Amino acid sequence: MKPILLGCIADDFTGATDLANNLVRAGMRVAQTIGVPAGPLDTEVDAVVVALKSRTIAPAEAIAQSLAALAWLQAQGARQIYFKYCSTFDSTAQGNIGPVTEALMDALKTDFSIATPAFPDNGRTVFKGHLFVGEILLNESGMQNHPLTPMTDANLVRVMRAQTRRKVGLIDHKAVARGEAAIRARIDELRAQGVGVAIVDAVSNDDLLRLGSALKGMALVTGGSGVAIGLPANFGLSPSLQASQLPSATGLQAVVSGSCSLATNRQVKHFIDSGRPALAIDPLRIASGADVAAEALAWAAPRLAAGPVLFYSTADPAAVKTVQGQLGVEDAGAMVERTLGEISRGLVGLGVRQLVLAGGETSGACVQALGITQMKIGPQIDPGVPWCHAHTASGDLHLTLKSGNFGTDDFFTKAFTVLT
Repeated sequence: MKPILLGCIADDFTGATDLANNLVRAGMRVAQTIGVPAGPLDTEVDAVVVALKSRTIAPAEAIAQSLAALAWLQAQGARQIYFKYCSTFDSTAQGNIGPVTEALMDALKTDFSIATPAFPDNGRTVFKGHLFVGEILLNESGMQNHPLTPMTDANLVRVMRAQTRRKVGLIDHKAVARGEAAIRARIDELRAQGVGVAIVDAVSNDDLLRLGSALKGMALVTGGSGVAIGLPANFGLSPSLQASQLPSATGLQAVVSGSCSLATNRQVKHFIDSGRPALAIDPLRIASGADVAAEALAWAAPRLAAGPVLFYSTADPAAVKTVQGQLGVEDAGAMVERTLGEISRGLVGLGVRQLVLAGGETSGACVQALGITQMKIGPQIDPGVPWCHAHTASGDLHLTLKSGNFGTDDFFTKAFTVLT
């Protein structure tokens, strides 16, 4: 088996497919693993994305999982390492972006890395070190109400400084606009000043492509998925349709949504308004001891043959806070994730072979419930969201893992048309 070129570590499952999608579009053949594999892959690819659920766990555990992923990727011959986090820089004051970045730098014995969550195709841009969602600063975008990682500061230099012992600097838009040589010169300047991590401005794909060429040979790259568009060319690869080919899709269709983001709320509303069947999953009924998963599957069984059905625990921030107040933040999330995982496993048992999963925590719970360990990355539905193909105990499955903030309002219906 040939050594892989790029080894990637993602801190959640939807973020992993987001990254893999951009690499595939730029010409790389990509496999995504669910957790750290026990042995080598069974297929030859250019890049591997190891998907972890490390975004909101304790920093020490996130570091341990990330270092285990690094060791496996190094054993596969990876020539460059990429640590991928959310394009909204989701983290708490303690991490985990900063602590994991530092641990990877230490393990790789490198004194410098960059950080940028910029992904202009999805409206994420960084200007003068500040992260924008569309035209709005991060802390005014709705992310300030995130139930697990509320983002109240758009200044990424300041956010990163709170999470790392290393000195944090900025490669601003002026240097990026001048291209590879200017970016490399700025990196040399920052390193001379003792800077270990630099936030990088990027307001367009052209910025990311210029940055990508300047990162050739850098031991560790950190960022959202946007930086990925400029890396395959460093390995002599270019866009190719062959990179995204999947087997033909068959079977029934369903959507399982646990994200409470504004984008997913709109997608749930669009699906319901279109007259399609949808069932809300009530955390309080789960807490009461009701077998909500069995009830949901009984509701779905006679409806699946007519087209896709939707299960959702998606709610607005006020409703989420009310439930968390009654059940506790961790308990409420864990109960819903476990139930949605049981529903996804039951759906596949009922013959669903095309499955849309919405939300990072939801996707993680469902993929693990299905026993999926590897996925091949296929064609893009919307920026950052591809279809994937995996083997399960019940048969082959096409699935997509959608980040809560991604996708157009009609995503839940449009996704299935991409496969047909």
